[in-house]
Amino acid sequence: MLHSMSTTVEPSSERSADEVNEEIRALWLRSGGTLSTEQREEYQRLVLEWAAARPQPVKAA
Repeated sequence: MLHSMSTTVEPSSERSADEVNEEIRALWLRSGGTLSTEQREEYQRLVLEWAAARPQPVKAA
């Protein structure tokens, strides 16, 4: 699955943090461990999406 190279997180994203994490892992595997400039931009976008999608911890009162 390919996405635009924008570094903004799409608020309507319905993917779970696990799904985004799998895409991050696949990106690293495809790159052989060294990201090109374009891949770095995709990685940054994915990390932002992952952070927005991950469950937030519940703070104790």
